[in-house]
Amino acid sequence: MIQRRAFLLASVAALGLPGRLAAQAPAIAVSRAGIRVSGVRAPIEIVEDRLGIPHVRAESLHDAFFGQGYLVARDRLFQIDLQYRREQGRMAEAFGAAFVAADTAARLFHYRGDIDAELAAMPAGVLDCATGYVAGVNARIAELEADPAQLPLEYAALGTRPLRWDVRDLARARGVETGDADDEVRRARLAALGLLEADRLMSPLRPAWDFRIPDGLDVAAVTEADLGLLAPSARPQPFGSLQLAALDPEQRQASRFAMGSNAWTIAASRSATGRPILANDPHLGIGSFSPRHVVHLTAPGLDVIGAGAPGLPGIMQGHTDRFAFGRTNSHIDQTDLFVLRTSSADPELYWHKGRWKRFEMYDETIAVKGAPARQVRLRYAGGRPIVAQDQSRQRAMAFATADMLPGALMCFAIIAINLATDWPSLMRAFTLHVSPTNFHYADIKGDTRWQIIGFAPRRPRHDGLLPAPGDGDHDWDGLIPVAELPGLHNPAAGWFASANQLNIPADYPHGKKIIGFEWSDPFRHERICEVLAAQPRHRIQDSIALQHDVQSLPARALVRLIPRQVSAAAAPAAAMLRAWDCAVTADSGAALLYEMVMPELLAAWRLAMVPEAARALIPTMNLHAMLAALAAPDARFGRQPAVARDAMIDAALAAGWQKALQHGGPDPAQWRWGTLHQVVITHPLQAVPRIAGLFPRIAGGGTGGDGQTPMARGLNVRNGFGVTHGASYLQVIDVGGWDNSRFLLLPGQSADPRSAHYRDFYDRWLAGDMQPLWFSRAAVDAHAARRLLLTPA
Repeated sequence: MIQRRAFLLASVAALGLPGRLAAQAPAIAVSRAGIRVSGVRAPIEIVEDRLGIPHVRAESLHDAFFGQGYLVARDRLFQIDLQYRREQGRMAEAFGAAFVAADTAARLFHYRGDIDAELAAMPAGVLDCATGYVAGVNARIAELEADPAQLPLEYAALGTRPLRWDVRDLARARGVETGDADDEVRRARLAALGLLEADRLMSPLRPAWDFRIPDGLDVAAVTEADLGLLAPSARPQPFGSLQLAALDPEQRQASRFAMGSNAWTIAASRSATGRPILANDPHLGIGSFSPRHVVHLTAPGLDVIGAGAPGLPGIMQGHTDRFAFGRTNSHIDQTDLFVLRTSSADPELYWHKGRWKRFEMYDETIAVKGAPARQVRLRYAGGRPIVAQDQSRQRAMAFATADMLPGALMCFAIIAINLATDWPSLMRAFTLHVSPTNFHYADIKGDTRWQIIGFAPRRPRHDGLLPAPGDGDHDWDGLIPVAELPGLHNPAAGWFASANQLNIPADYPHGKKIIGFEWSDPFRHERICEVLAAQPRHRIQDSIALQHDVQSLPARALVRLIPRQVSAAAAPAAAMLRAWDCAVTADSGAALLYEMVMPELLAAWRLAMVPEAARALIPTMNLHAMLAALAAPDARFGRQPAVARDAMIDAALAAGWQKALQHGGPDPAQWRWGTLHQVVITHPLQAVPRIAGLFPRIAGGGTGGDGQTPMARGLNVRNGFGVTHGASYLQVIDVGGWDNSRFLLLPGQSADPRSAHYRDFYDRWLAGDMQPLWFSRAAVDAHAARRLLLTPA
């Protein structure tokens, strides 16, 4: 229970809010005497520095994570509550019948095994930390229940209240992740047309691989309906823009590969500091809730600072007092669709390993606001969710996903990583870590490591590129142990980098231990390597500069391909691009032109190369594959490949020039890429008028970069030129010289417009003005702005 009013870690007067906002802000100034809360075991001191970063000082691991849960609920309650509702399948009870399908899908991805056994198998201390985190979230909710006027603004606008959390739900809800299921269906449909090779134009296989249709798969029988509940259209999200994004296949494909990151690790031998440097900038969605929240947790046996995912206990990117760590996505293929044959006499039976088996079935009741509750029956085949069933065809689709396996405890894995003290204990922590990741590591002894981690299924009889028969012959055979996945230890070069590119070593037995075939284009990685290789003594400021580097390797490739002789219509574009340094800066007119030309070239390439019968299945083209083909034109271009190639580029230059005039204005001297490439952040429920009126847009700044520059500022040109993804959190860690580390967070710690930390990092982020990440007790105390004491109720 709460003993005092809820608080914000700053008084309105101290924060200097504008008068209008100050009048709206709740009168809940800091209590220096402290706040009494239930669930904490001993007093916790929270020191907030002048940048708004809280430093939690606890007497136990449980209480340190209590502090994190409490603080993230203070700053991001609606964000984590909405996510929790979705994962628990409880949206309809708050928002009505339109969400029943989404709730059904969410519950289908609840683990149906023994939750108690899952929790009991975790490493020592991890469950206690998770329990503390949940208790902290619930303590903040209890404060707000006692004083509803202090609830985040969304609740009054939507007429809802936050849900209390249960630590068991963190192990139960595994999340609706489609993985590459839609890719498998697309390839099967292309194979049925005899056009499977055309898929490489959209999604080239890396490493090189020949398509293999699994024995017994009838590709002609595969349809879009086989995706069932995995198809976004089957589980609508009525909140406007969320659903529009999900229904756009091109945007889904772009977003999948945009969810990457950059990271590099510099050994002491290459560092100007004489210590390792670890830099990381995760590329996630930009335009809505910030996907990271920064906090520092200390307790006996724990000292960790960095960015966590709101709603997930622990720090995902940051450092302890012993080592720094970062991560980028590794594209492990963790999902497969299996085609099951069901019985004509009893549709609840499916054929598997030579006999009929009955689906595991669970009945669920979904509460619905303003309507009677709905009863749904969920089916599984050996723990694999049944996402589609067609009794008339004696057909069902089972979706195998690593997230549904026993021990797939991603919600607890980050805690285990934070509690680790060295590399061996990290390797033990990785056994919980499901998400496919390139893990970067550097410690105070000078050790540097890269390791692919995540659940990697063994596929003895197929490669995961198409659906497979579900008769048992193609089932997974366990997981590849983390120790058998690729890794690197103290490389001779003195540095290494990852940017979601194919990084499987040439001597890795990929044919026997398939990891995956779909990786991000190598442009960001190649540019990072180009810079790092030229720096014999890398500095902290060099990492900061590289995180904001906007040199475009695709632009260089395009400029090299401009024909010597161009048409009059293409001549202005050719001249401007030839004079350009290929830096996609915000103030560059040539960058604006380039961003108009490249989509035209990709569209022309698609029209020329994709057979008409396959165009509906291949909505977009791979940039790297196109540039490679244009550099070495072959018979696909016709009798005169070079001539046809030059004509295609000429036409794209001419069309791009006209688009630049349309979007940039009639005077090319006034063109600026940043004028179009704006960073605008709105509430994800902005389509709800009451929400839009309460949450002002965070806007006003343009930026350079695009999805292929190290400073990733991705966009989807079909929906405009605004930034849709990139690095909202950035860190550069001086390993051992911790107080020299730097970070940025967009747009700020809080999602409440009444807080001074709602958008206080927006301008810093646009300017690349990295801020100190204070860590030592002396540095934190020297820059303390506010203090709070949480004591047991």
